[in-house]
Amino acid sequence: MSQHEQGPECGCGHDHEHSNVSLRWLLLGLVLVLNAFAVDWLFEAGGTVASFSAFFGALILGTPIVITAVKDLKRGRMSINELVAIAVLAAFASGDYKTAGIVAFFMLTGELIETQTAEGARASIESLIKLTPTKARRIRKDGSEEEIAASQLAVGDLIRIRPGDNVAADGLIVSGQGSFNEATITGESLPADKKTGDEVFAGTQNLTGVLEIKVSRAGTDTTLGRVRELILAAEKTKLPIMKIVDQYMSFYTPLVLVIGALVWAFTHDLTRVIAVLVVSCPCAFILATPTAMVAALSAAARLGILIKNVADIEAAAKINAFIFDKTGTLTTGQLAVSRLAPIGETKPAELLLLAASAEKYSNHPTAKALAALAGEAGVPLTEPKDFTETAGRGVKAQIGGASVLVGRAQWLKDNGIDAGFEKSVDLKETEGWSLIFVAQHGKCVGWVGLQDQTRTEAREALTELKEAGVRRIAMVSGDRQVVATRVAAEIGCEEAQGDCLPQNKVEFVRAIKAKGYKVAVIGDGVNDAPALAAGDIGIAMGAAGSEVAIHSATIALMNNDLRRLPFLVKLSRSTRAVINQNFLFGVFFIVAGLSLAALGYVGPIVAAILHNAGSLIVIFNSARLVRKGEELEHFHPEPVAPKSGSASAPRLTPKLA
Repeated sequence: MSQHEQGPECGCGHDHEHSNVSLRWLLLGLVLVLNAFAVDWLFEAGGTVASFSAFFGALILGTPIVITAVKDLKRGRMSINELVAIAVLAAFASGDYKTAGIVAFFMLTGELIETQTAEGARASIESLIKLTPTKARRIRKDGSEEEIAASQLAVGDLIRIRPGDNVAADGLIVSGQGSFNEATITGESLPADKKTGDEVFAGTQNLTGVLEIKVSRAGTDTTLGRVRELILAAEKTKLPIMKIVDQYMSFYTPLVLVIGALVWAFTHDLTRVIAVLVVSCPCAFILATPTAMVAALSAAARLGILIKNVADIEAAAKINAFIFDKTGTLTTGQLAVSRLAPIGETKPAELLLLAASAEKYSNHPTAKALAALAGEAGVPLTEPKDFTETAGRGVKAQIGGASVLVGRAQWLKDNGIDAGFEKSVDLKETEGWSLIFVAQHGKCVGWVGLQDQTRTEAREALTELKEAGVRRIAMVSGDRQVVATRVAAEIGCEEAQGDCLPQNKVEFVRAIKAKGYKVAVIGDGVNDAPALAAGDIGIAMGAAGSEVAIHSATIALMNNDLRRLPFLVKLSRSTRAVINQNFLFGVFFIVAGLSLAALGYVGPIVAAILHNAGSLIVIFNSARLVRKGEELEHFHPEPVAPKSGSASAPRLTPKLA
């Protein structure tokens, strides 16, 4: 076993070093001690041989424990190592080598189990961050490939990713398309389809297609690199209760020594004293918090939830108010077609064909929304001719030999279209709808309604938060109040504040906190940074690839699944419950063990066995947290829009006839 200091790096969390002994020496010592028992049992005159065998076995097993205790004392600190060392030395000095060996063996085995269990839990986290390949295929200027170490990649390099490859660095796709497994970053189990212009992350796996990627971040600067740093940094932080335990542990060892002295004074039974020293090692008590925290961090990381400080897990359990930003948090932040309204004999599919084809070469969000719907509906676009675009107003193009106009109402009027077409509109732009009109052969043939869509899971997530006991849920937005009110009604949010500048959002958060609420603020981590910092905890949504988002909040969600929020609340409360269970068991174990040992009902060997059993019970109780949230791993939210005219109407996708 390796030596390491106390803290989350230590398997048991003790304020001491673990005894440095290999498994080979551990087994050798055990064999010698067991040989002593066997010789005594099989041969009447085997006392000397048994004694020598037990002596060397106890020496092998006890020496690492004593050395570690001496090192602690040299550093001027008193820890529970001294209790074990004194117990072993007392048994050794009394000539009971077999007891000394067995006690030392069980204590070392306990340390080995604790260390390996903690390292295994950390390994489950490390497995998330070891997927970045060590090699990369860099494309030279002449187009040929060269294989280099991934650590040598620099921003601006062009690399080739083949099917089955893990991506070596963050970057943008410059050619090709494929499906990527991004579970290591976002926690989303379903593959994400990527095309030219999309961003890919280091550590994700390309499932299909050959792509060329221009590196934007490499090495530790990648999203995966920052994730790794945050997870490992979180493991090194402590809850307030852990710090309190650390403060009082230096007094614990002297107290146990006093109890041992009193037992000796009243009984003169060294066996009882040794049992008291062994059973009083508070491993179960000290393991209570760090094992639960490592398990909770592992469960959260698996779902793409980055917790920078374990204290935030405890804080999340106390949250009773959630304040959401609107755009990009409760909504997708991107326009999508929600209404196709043909006029006259025009069919919806014809209207979409004209609008999407005319807008084919525009970079406006409206054009992207039309192209996306045409792709989903299988409508083949026609190549536009004589394409011209007037910024902020509309486009002109020849589609199938006909002149087509697509744009704002005033744009059509300015181009000689009769204004009567506006009478067919039953949506209000003041409520957040974006309207574009389509004209063909000098006549309006229909209009399209677009809006920023609410997330599919938003209503469900808010309902789960209320069921979890959250007493106040509010939404703040820079949009007009009427838009904020409409979106809030769609998702079941009872309170909405519109027309908010960043400073207004901060004031709103502070006002809620002033009323005694524990507040969580959820935003996209960019313009919401001041508000995120103002809450008791700040949660950045969709932080994958966003350095601002990752660093502006105390907790970062690497994907946009709002159901992670009620899960976070439930996980924090489960973690707190597990810690309380562990503490109660640890206290009961020590009190009961000391009493039984002092009264002579428990000997040193049984005390050592019970000590390990107590530690294992705590470890396995904490391990239950690792599987939390498994039901969320296969959820894939897709944004859809509400039917016009009804804020709480069921969502729909435009129908093409």
